[in-house]
Amino acid sequence: MIDTPGHIDFSYEVSRALKAVEGCILLVDATQGAQAQTLTTLNMARELGLTIIPVVSKIDSPLARIPEVKNEIASLLNVPSDQILEVSGKTGEGVEKLLEEVIRRVPPPASEFPEKNIFRSLIFDFQYSNHRGVIVYVRVMSGEVRKNTPLIFKVADKTFTALEVGVFSPSEVPTESLSAGEIGYIVTGIKEPGIASVGDTVSLAKDNLEPLHGYMSPAPVVWASIYPESQDDFTSFKQALSRLKLSDSSFTFEEESSGTLGRGFRCGFLGMLHLEIITERLRREFNLNLIVTIPSITYEILHRNGKREIIYSPSLFPDDNTVEKVFEPWAKVKIITPSQYLGSIMQKLFDHEAIVGEAETFGDNRASVSVDMPLRELMRNFFDELKSVSSGYASISYEMGELKEADVVRLDILVADEPVQAFSKVVSRKRVEEEAEASVEKLYNILPRQMFTTKIQGVALGRIISSRTITAMKKNVTAHMYGGDITRKMKLREKQKKGKKKMKEIGKVNIPQEVFLKMMRSE
Repeated sequence: MIDTPGHIDFSYEVSRALKAVEGCILLVDATQGAQAQTLTTLNMARELGLTIIPVVSKIDSPLARIPEVKNEIASLLNVPSDQILEVSGKTGEGVEKLLEEVIRRVPPPASEFPEKNIFRSLIFDFQYSNHRGVIVYVRVMSGEVRKNTPLIFKVADKTFTALEVGVFSPSEVPTESLSAGEIGYIVTGIKEPGIASVGDTVSLAKDNLEPLHGYMSPAPVVWASIYPESQDDFTSFKQALSRLKLSDSSFTFEEESSGTLGRGFRCGFLGMLHLEIITERLRREFNLNLIVTIPSITYEILHRNGKREIIYSPSLFPDDNTVEKVFEPWAKVKIITPSQYLGSIMQKLFDHEAIVGEAETFGDNRASVSVDMPLRELMRNFFDELKSVSSGYASISYEMGELKEADVVRLDILVADEPVQAFSKVVSRKRVEEEAEASVEKLYNILPRQMFTTKIQGVALGRIISSRTITAMKKNVTAHMYGGDITRKMKLREKQKKGKKKMKEIGKVNIPQEVFLKMMRSE
């Protein structure tokens, strides 16, 4: 039994896990009902022709809405509600009956390959061990594998020897072999990052086979720069990233340098949740204090000279006068909500440049809405706003769509006439003034005063959109004088004035780390 992730960031991993089985349990929380991601995963299972066993969980909860949720599932699956099982993980009620139904209803493994003796297996997950290297979790599609057999990752084109094979019961149990239809693990001994990946095929090193159908190289969707708060931690930070890469091939990183933040890495993620998981692991498992820049997406630029360029950092986004067209990724979004919140949600969708598709109702009081939306807008606090207008009841899932032409520009934030790369972002042309004013105002309120007057400016389209000035810190240079010649006081004040003017010309603003941290948080 494979427990699949519920979040859309990991939908590819879910699809490979579903490919490894003949049936699945559709588990729906009795207190929440069907979520948007439920529909996405359900559609994957249907496309693969899997046996689906619908189950309502948490029936012991005082907040459980069992009849209502069963009606929702019955409507989605087009089955009688009395065929939907009820279980409680807390009390164990209904679990034995569920396991009996799995045995009765899920068909035995079937082979789709005529060459039944040739070993092929699909990787649906993997983990890393300090002592044993990468351990891949596989479904054997055909043939057999034994310990000490020379094997190969077909997509990565990397050979290795099976140091151990075994099954899960539920912990790892070594066996003599793994055969067609079985799910188990193979210890590879590999300690290089980026070799193993979900969806790759493991076969005998001597066999010249094509990889199993359906493999996709995970492409980063969201990018963010990450820097250690102290540059003394850079080496430890780099080692930590390499360690995470061993157990997560979808995570990418490359070194970069910022004049204000020092050395760090530009990192690619499958989505916002993936970013949160990686940064939280870096902080918790490796005890690192980090600065994470505002997340951004990838843009495709068509320059006026015909050159095409892929940009994944806002600070590298070209000036408007050199650009012919900009293309950005869109997302196909599914929202499930109680019907009474539909009007408020529609307004939010309009605010975020969404194109609303079909809407349908199911169950007693639930609606499902399909929309297309720029990924840029999906990341602009849409999740929080959706939860706010629906009192937390709406859920959302999305999958990546096609690239579409975008009307966007780069917004730079200048401090004392110097652009701060970490604050740059790409925004909709029609919202550039609103974004500039919000960013400048926020920085104005949190940047400490300097010994000289400091300008904060939002610049886009070759002009200053918004500007605020932080006045200089004042020092009473005549405080030590009690009376005396007034001309002497005037000379001291004039000298101070000239000194501040010179300091303004040659001085640099010191931006504390906590200012960066506050600026990276949502507006």
